[in-house]
Amino acid sequence: MNARALLISLPTDFHSSPKHNFPPDISLSRKISCSESLFRLRFLPADRAGNRRVSSPFSDGSVRRRVGRVWAEVKSDSAPKAVKLDDALGDVVFKREGDDVDGELESAVPWWEEFPKRWVIVVLCFSAFLLCNMDRVNMSIAILPMSQEFKWNPATVGLIQSSFFWGYLLTQIAGGIWADKVGGKKVLAFGVVWWSVATALTPVAAKVGLPFLLVVRALMGIGEGVAMPAMNNLLSKWVPVAERSRSLALVYSGMYLGSVAGLAFSPFLIHDFGWPSVFYSFGSLGTVWVAVWLSKAHSSPLEDPELRPEEKKLILRNSISKEPVKSIPWRLILSKSPVWALIVCHFCHNWGTFILLTWMPTYYNQVLKFNLTDSGLVCVLPWLTMAFSANLGGWIADTLVSKGLSVTIVRKIMQSIGFLGPAFFLTQLSHVNSPAMAVLCMACSQGTDAFSQSGLYSNHQDIAPRYSGVMLGLSNTAGVLAGVFGTAATGYILQHGSWDDVFKVSVGLYLFGTVVWNLFSTGEKIID
Repeated sequence: MNARALLISLPTDFHSSPKHNFPPDISLSRKISCSESLFRLRFLPADRAGNRRVSSPFSDGSVRRRVGRVWAEVKSDSAPKAVKLDDALGDVVFKREGDDVDGELESAVPWWEEFPKRWVIVVLCFSAFLLCNMDRVNMSIAILPMSQEFKWNPATVGLIQSSFFWGYLLTQIAGGIWADKVGGKKVLAFGVVWWSVATALTPVAAKVGLPFLLVVRALMGIGEGVAMPAMNNLLSKWVPVAERSRSLALVYSGMYLGSVAGLAFSPFLIHDFGWPSVFYSFGSLGTVWVAVWLSKAHSSPLEDPELRPEEKKLILRNSISKEPVKSIPWRLILSKSPVWALIVCHFCHNWGTFILLTWMPTYYNQVLKFNLTDSGLVCVLPWLTMAFSANLGGWIADTLVSKGLSVTIVRKIMQSIGFLGPAFFLTQLSHVNSPAMAVLCMACSQGTDAFSQSGLYSNHQDIAPRYSGVMLGLSNTAGVLAGVFGTAATGYILQHGSWDDVFKVSVGLYLFGTVVWNLFSTGEKIID
């Protein structure tokens, strides 16, 4: 027997007593003859005469029977064979009249298959940025035992810390152009593989000599330099405007949580296995991520054959059409004042951020007198605060936009918090007398700094969505220059001055960035 029943419609009075005394022609215990049959069953009212059976042949060989309140269409391709009706009904999907069968069948899909694919892309980008900062910040912890072993002075430490940014600087714009032309999937995969290999080679380079270490750190920067432009390109294609701030906040919180993981686990690895173990273990994690990424990700919704039609329609209806970029309108881009506002403010923002990223363990160790393990553990508090406040800021920004507030006003509010908050709390560091208050000020400084994810970091897709990768590469080049100069300058300032001088420079740049942003930025599209 090979029978498949497609549908049975049940009226609400199906279980009521029959209003006749005629026995039905068939019951569930009797047999219907068919072979290779297709059943379509519907329970209908009896006719006026009380008849319970109508049987008539059809030209295609099918037979229609009305049995009591049952109507069945049986299509047969060969001679009839005996099939039990209750066997056939084993494949029936029961449904009351007026119910939506398609909806019921669709709801049977496992929840992990219904999870929006655009958020799968966001989560994978989040995990890539988690690895990115784990591999970046491990040096800020490992540099303490390394400097003791290799007899490095503060200026040399600053040079080593800044060497990462030499390579990071080179691939910002190039990574953006590459991602906009070939798609973010390949570019991000390349970046993760490249920086993971460079991370694993760091201990070998350090033992060979300082020049080799500087080169490997610069190579690592090349790999991480393409990550942000590639991610920005991917999200500009996958995420609707109404979800932009939240998605970017989640991805960037991966960076913060990566810093948490790197700063938290590095001291224990160093204590138990030595400082080289940090680079070997962290570098190996990239291979796992790349395997998942290549099997699940696509550069755009149009390239994903598994994307559900409803989600594809939602994304394409709420996103800008993304034809492949063939040339970059550099003259047009550089002629716009909001673009220069992005560039200048990205520099001002990253000066303070990269000082925290690279120098805070040293600050906690030298000024607050924490040991190596305490330095790493205490350093995670500002990053945890940033992860929380970045997602909070993203939710607030998207809510304000959905309620009708202009994107321009929302971006200015969020970035003003991202500048003025850190400026205020850094000025308080010179007035606190306890390590706990110093850590609290640092956490509050970085917590308010994270509102920048819903300010300048979301603005690239606002003003030039088609060139979002290039735009982020352009502004982040200025941000990387802040990392290069700021990290090296901090070492120089500490050799000739104090930590108060370091923080004063950051505060001045935060205030300058606030003025520039509020005068020249916009949330409207200015480049098509």
